[in-house]
This record gives sequence, structure tokens and C-alpha cells, in this order.
Amino acid sequence: MKEEYLRTAALIGEENLNKLKNSTVAVFGLGGVGSYAAEALVRSGIGTVYIYDSDKVAKSNINRQLIALSSTVGMDKTKAEALRLKDINPDCNIIEKWEFVTPESSIPFESFDFIIDAVDNVTAKLFLAVEAEKRGVPIISVMGTGNKLDPARLKITDIYKTSVCPLARVMRYELKKRGVKKLTVVWSDETPIKPADCGEYRDTGRIPPASMATVPGCAGLYAASYVIRKLTVGIK
Repeated sequence: MKEEYLRTAALIGEENLNKLKNSTVAVFGLGGVGSYAAEALVRSGIGTVYIYDSDKVAKSNINRQLIALSSTVGMDKTKAEALRLKDINPDCNIIEKWEFVTPESSIPFESFDFIIDAVDNVTAKLFLAVEAEKRGVPIISVMGTGNKLDPARLKITDIYKTSVCPLARVMRYELKKRGVKKLTVVWSDETPIKPADCGEYRDTGRIPPASMATVPGCAGLYAASYVIRKLTVGIK
């Protein structure tokens, strides 16, 4: 066994470590949530990781995204993530997909043992949830983590048990219309804080969600932990 995984094996056992090595997980979105999720998966020994994003690293990402460094600003997020993950585990099979996911996207769902949805686009989130259910692929979807400060308010439940979160409210409504009866999600019951106007606007002209590393990062780690526990036997 490689020295890098001795302590992991001591916790979950060599058999479970081998299960992770033989598993394939897709991470959609490599921002404050997804970058932490992807890194946790690779550090835990997942053998193949698909990474999806269509954005580039910006200076405004540095406060919360693992892949956002002074040296990576302007780089495709998938490229920055792949370089970082391969540096952590050169044996991990990292498959980069630099694309904006839409219902027209060609996604190899049949290749995935699990999906982590860390995108912030409702259309993409609904597409992933619907297709995952249709194809029988396990998925965990992360709800809104912006405008929040307390990671202790994060929890994992079914989407229909959520409250407070504006994104979760939209997802509940749209999933119900589509006949999706369940979806495991990471969400926070913390009331969102109204962001201050610091002069940053996106194409919509609206103030983007305020955030820092703690809540999105913990949400990504929660999602990765859930996946790891589900892919191994005997871990509650």
C-alpha cells in the first residue's frame, strides 16, 4: 500500500480503500464548493474523477476556492484543478471537461458511480438531478452557500425537508413539477445575510452573493464525505 493512504486505510480498512480506488465520481462545478469536494475525493483515494466547469480562475475567487491562486488567475478552472489534483495523486485518472452543462450536454452518466453537483445554475442542477434519477446514478446536490457565515448550520437531508434556502425552494418547486420525488442535498438553515455593495457586478447587473472559504468549503467536504461513506461498506 502507498504510504500516502496508510492513515486512510487505518480508518476505513484496506478493502474499502480499494473500493474507492475502483470508483468513478463526477464533480460538476469547481468553485468554492466543488474545488474542496474534488480535492477531498482525490486525497481519499478515488481512482477516477471527472471535473466539469466552463469558467476561468478570477482574482475574486481567491478568497474561497482552492484552485484560485495568484499563479492560476486567468487559467481554465478545469486545467488548474487537474494540475492540482495530479500533484496530489499522480495515479488518479482526472478527466477534464471544460463545458457549460445544459440539458443538451452529452454526459457519460453510465460511467459514474456517484455525482456531486456543485454548480450554481438552476437549469444545470435540474438536468443533473433528473438524469441521475432516470439512470439510477447516485447524486448529492449542494444548495446555496453564499451570504452565509456559519458552517455548523449545514446539514444533509432530502430536498423536500429543506427550508430557508432560496435555491432549495426553487429546486423543490421545479423537481416536483418534473416528478422527482427525492434528492439528497447539502444545505444550510442559516438565514442569508444581505450582501453589501462593494462594486462587483455580474452580467445581470446585480450584486453577486457574498462568500468566504468557510461555508462553501465545508459544504464541499460534507458532500465528499457523504459520497465516500456511500461508496464503502459498513460506514454509517
